Amino acid sequence: MIETETMPVPADSAESRRYNRIKRWMGVGDFALGLGLLIVLLATGWTGTLRDLALRGASQNYTFAVFLYVLMLMLISKVIGLPLDYYGFRLEHRFHLSNQRLRSWLWDEFKSMLVGLMLATIAVELIYSLLRHVPQYWWLIAWAVFLGLIVLLAQLAPVVLFPIFYKFEPLENEELKRRLTVLSERAGTRVRGVYRWHLSEKSKKANAALTGLGTTRRIILADTLLDNYSDDEIEAVLAHELGHHVHKHILKSILVQAGITFGGFWLANEVLRYAVERRHLFETMSDFANFPLLILVSTVLSFLLMPALNAYSRFNERQADRYCFESVASVEPFISSMSKLAEQNLAEKEPARWVEWLFHSHPAIAKRVAAAEGWARAH
Repeated sequence: MIETETMPVPADSAESRRYNRIKRWMGVGDFALGLGLLIVLLATGWTGTLRDLALRGASQNYTFAVFLYVLMLMLISKVIGLPLDYYGFRLEHRFHLSNQRLRSWLWDEFKSMLVGLMLATIAVELIYSLLRHVPQYWWLIAWAVFLGLIVLLAQLAPVVLFPIFYKFEPLENEELKRRLTVLSERAGTRVRGVYRWHLSEKSKKANAALTGLGTTRRIILADTLLDNYSDDEIEAVLAHELGHHVHKHILKSILVQAGITFGGFWLANEVLRYAVERRHLFETMSDFANFPLLILVSTVLSFLLMPALNAYSRFNERQADRYCFESVASVEPFISSMSKLAEQNLAEKEPARWVEWLFHSHPAIAKRVAAAEGWARAH
């Protein structure tokens, strides 16, 4: 039996509580701004004005007009949200969690907007092309295509999207690489490489992940983790990530997302038909001025499902933790890594129950540590 001394988890510092409280209010503010913008666009008819401007700018070319509309919508949203985004940038510096300079942050914001514009344009052009040509079945076809895009993005993200914002290089610590590769093989997954993630150029927080699918599956370890954690602690962190693979959480999450997306597209179709055929708010289903209505349906549905999805995520995290306990020689490195991560990232160890229920996709760190200690005592 593995003996472990039960140590009380240090209480959250005033700094940690204040940081997380501000972050929560920022999230609420960001949600309120986005929701408010959608309601204003629809209630005032300004979405129709933007559509007319886009059509004139595109010389009545429908496809190009859709792009211009998406561009204007994103620019308006960015301008409205920029003060809050900048406050978030300053907040990370205020709590000594960021190394990023303003110029670098602005460049990241610009790149983020370009990537968002590209992805949004593909999605919106697809939706309105289907609404023009197959209005009866647009939502069903869009649902199937979106599922394919989700899988494709999961596969391409490590090699296409992540390098846009961060630098990666092969891990030079051969012994650690060997340990992590063996651990991965025991979990039944083949990784295509172990990479050092240069997170410290922008943040003082630590992180690690098993990313990608198939030929792009790789382990990425933040340099802030590599430089401050023992090999045993890093192995414990990765064992947790591998637990998601063993329990097929990626596949299950895709299936859950498939169900939610199916319901979302069906609901969007019903709401759109009601707005067009019963209320005559738009001339046709393919009038892209109704796009804010589609986003509004998605936003409200996501908000209503958030507690349930967070609960499901916490269940998955607990399963991944248990796999970690079973895979490492001792739970002590897991416990120490959790404590160090909490301190380094200013995470709340014991958030209020309603906070965890509503906002957290992971169990409270105090609960994870208690679970590790309980498992050790029982085994």
